[in-house]
Amino acid sequence: MHDLPKGIHRIRTLPSPDLEALWESIVVDKPLKDRLIGQAVLNFTVRPGVSRTTLPLHGVILLVGAPGTGKTSLARGLASRIASVMEGAKGFRLLEVEPHSLTSSAMGRTQRAVSDLFSQAIAEAATGGPTVVLLDEVETLAADRSKLSLEANPIDVHRATDAVLVQLDALAEQYPHLLFVATSNFPKAIDAAFTSRCDLVVHVPLPDQEACRKILAECLEGLASKYPSLKQLAHSPQLEQCAKICVGLDGRAVRKAVATALASDLRVAVDPNRLTMDLLRSSLTTTKRARTEGAQS
Repeated sequence: MHDLPKGIHRIRTLPSPDLEALWESIVVDKPLKDRLIGQAVLNFTVRPGVSRTTLPLHGVILLVGAPGTGKTSLARGLASRIASVMEGAKGFRLLEVEPHSLTSSAMGRTQRAVSDLFSQAIAEAATGGPTVVLLDEVETLAADRSKLSLEANPIDVHRATDAVLVQLDALAEQYPHLLFVATSNFPKAIDAAFTSRCDLVVHVPLPDQEACRKILAECLEGLASKYPSLKQLAHSPQLEQCAKICVGLDGRAVRKAVATALASDLRVAVDPNRLTMDLLRSSLTTTKRARTEGAQS
């Protein structure tokens, strides 16, 4: 890990079975996933052979939505799915950027770190073959300059955002086999000039009742591979009532509520086969109430 360029958290070879499983585990409408795959594949098929004056593609997809909706998992899984769909293409890699490692309180250093990341590390990777870059929490790198206060080195933050935009333009011209997938919990904090460069902006919604039921069922089915008695809960008619309670929660919160249910009784914690629908329902209700009260405070 210490040999990685500054700002790069991880490099993965694609396709990856783990990331494919991650893609499948995120419960969102199929049309949303199909739209993502279509746009991503277009980046590697049409974009290299068509002038940007005809199709001004930058090779950037932006996923926005509430925390816990699976944006980062979708981004990682999408990278792997692209490599799987494009069977003839070889050498696909995923670069995961750690944006917080690029920021500095020293004047000019953030800008230089951002410029070096894009113009050197990412460009070098793109030279080696088809590359997908995950920009998690992209508002950290492309902050809305119109909303910055006059504190905390605003000039340097401005310059860092400028550097991102300049580099995106340069990389779009030079490397058509490069795709950025960015995520953000705070789309209003992203600079409008960055958003304008995105080829596709997708809002990843909170799961509806049917999606919540699928998340609960998949979670219980997964646990049932180790604790067989939970399989009957996954197929219980009462699961629909639990799913109704879940509406308004993100997928991560739903899965954590299952874990909370397992921990709510010592006997169940010792032997998860003892989990009951009543305990699960109670945990989900408590989680929902806490989330609602937190939103109102």
